[in-house]
Amino acid sequence: MALTLAEAAKLSQDTLLTGVIETVIYDSPILQVLPFIEIVGNGLTYNRENQAATAAFYDVGDAWAESTPTFTQVTATLKILGGDADVDNFLRATRSNIQDLEAAVIQLKAKAVQQKFDDTFINGDATIDPKAFDGIDKLCSSGQTVSMGTNGATLTLDKLDELIDKIKGGRPDLLLMSKRSRRKLTSLSRASGSGFLETDRNQFGQIIPVYNGIPIGVCDWISDAKTVGTSTDCSTVYVIQLGEGGVAGLTSPGGLQVERVGSLEAKDATRTRVKWYVAAALFNALKLAKLVGVQD
Repeated sequence: MALTLAEAAKLSQDTLLTGVIETVIYDSPILQVLPFIEIVGNGLTYNRENQAATAAFYDVGDAWAESTPTFTQVTATLKILGGDADVDNFLRATRSNIQDLEAAVIQLKAKAVQQKFDDTFINGDATIDPKAFDGIDKLCSSGQTVSMGTNGATLTLDKLDELIDKIKGGRPDLLLMSKRSRRKLTSLSRASGSGFLETDRNQFGQIIPVYNGIPIGVCDWISDAKTVGTSTDCSTVYVIQLGEGGVAGLTSPGGLQVERVGSLEAKDATRTRVKWYVAAALFNALKLAKLVGVQD
């Protein structure tokens, strides 16, 4: 069963871990909604559906044509993400009356883990960094890629709708884009006067934009300086259907962990480790698409 981090936090009895999870997901439009599948072992081999089967009508006596979906066998390997947070014992003893110094340091480390995950979820490429996992930009197939043009072009609603229509078998769960692309979409909404861009509140009380019923996630790790043809100021918009039949995260049993390493020998400090054995998986190629060459 796949659970989001928010749901996993409800099941945790560790107050520190619950606080770290809440810190990690609060500023991440990805981790707020991405479901994670717990796997035993260091990886998961699965069949990714590339093309759905077809059906037809036949007359009596017709020869029936066989049609089966096509699959590609893929292996997703868990990667080790995390960092250590050291708190000087003297500072903790003398300054904790102002604020909980250890909690503040661990919170900052948790945010660093969240930012690294978001970056890798979008841009990860195991051929460039073998220690990381492949992100959705690399996982997206060429057949699920829509282009604004040879050298890119300004975002249009027609192209955005074409991108959304690439998702088959249900509505998408999330549109991911940069702040610049979100501003352009807002501008298009104002110019049309139709109010197609709405707002809603997520489970954390945050106001989020919604396009055609699809929540929009604004991600700082989607670059506005990609090269498409002769243009070097292009961005990408992603549309995703989440779940065990679409895009999901993979994690070891227990998920995100906070480990108290304890006192250090070399210095008068106490160390806490935030770690996560994690990866991303695309179970069906038709559940992920991207629009490339988006200019301002």
